[in-house]
Amino acid sequence: MGRYLVRRLGFLVLTVLFTSMLVFAVTRFLPGDVARIVLGREAGEAALERFREQLGLLDPAPVQYGRWLGGFVVGDWGTSYSTGGEIRPLVMARLGNSLRLAGLTLVIAVPLGILLGVVAGLYEGRSADAAISVGTLAVVGLPEFVTGLALVHVFAHVLGVLPASSAIRPGTPFFEALPALVLPALTATFVMLGYVARLTRAQVVEELRRPYVRTAVLKGLSWRRVVLRHVLRNALLPTVTVVAISFGWLIGGIIVIENVFNYPGLGRLLLFAIDRRDFPLLTAISMVVVLGVLLANLAADLLYAWLNPRIRLD
Repeated sequence: MGRYLVRRLGFLVLTVLFTSMLVFAVTRFLPGDVARIVLGREAGEAALERFREQLGLLDPAPVQYGRWLGGFVVGDWGTSYSTGGEIRPLVMARLGNSLRLAGLTLVIAVPLGILLGVVAGLYEGRSADAAISVGTLAVVGLPEFVTGLALVHVFAHVLGVLPASSAIRPGTPFFEALPALVLPALTATFVMLGYVARLTRAQVVEELRRPYVRTAVLKGLSWRRVVLRHVLRNALLPTVTVVAISFGWLIGGIIVIENVFNYPGLGRLLLFAIDRRDFPLLTAISMVVVLGVLLANLAADLLYAWLNPRIRLD
């Protein structure tokens, strides 16, 4: 286990380094002049040139990359071109909001998706299987903004039990912000639900056909114990991968959901950085999302070994 973790952490560092080069290069190829966007169309060429020199945009690309990477490693993520404030506190605050939403979504989506998938797999070809399959596929096929607006109409306008906007103030405690998190979390849940349920169903059906299930039943084990202790444990392995991949999407990819509910997460900040050509802010957000995805995949590998002892991490 120790050697495996050392190897994976080394691979993680190399991946982050390569990704940082790629992100830095891509952001520099974005169309638009940062100086012109910040100073406005009325700014003269002399003012634009001074602004570019002040930001270091006239330096060679390798020099800019080295300066940015060195600062990022030590925690100095630079200053935002758009707001003029430090990037790190802004990104970390938005990351905290995104983690809240991601955590609540996973708490709802993963158990519900697994439950529906197991029920559909155990009742393969019956009415319960058909109802779950049709329902989950119908929900996952809807665009996020359609699902979000429908939930707002029902729970905010008709029932009046949840707020339509999720614009929480900075530093709001979790339980105080919880009512504002429910609708965006449900919207993201509907997106994930179909994938988790369908994948779990397919794996449960496959596991039920394996010889060890028949052998366990013939030995006198109860059907419930066979399903919970053996079938479900093996069937969940591919689902862990889907959850790990979805975590990265929940951290920085739910831009549509955050815009529908006006939620101050990392996705909206990323869209703001792209629109304003705010390169330091854009690269910082991208690196945070990449680190989140890599750590989620590492956690998934460790969970693999816990669910299936036959998988050795050495």
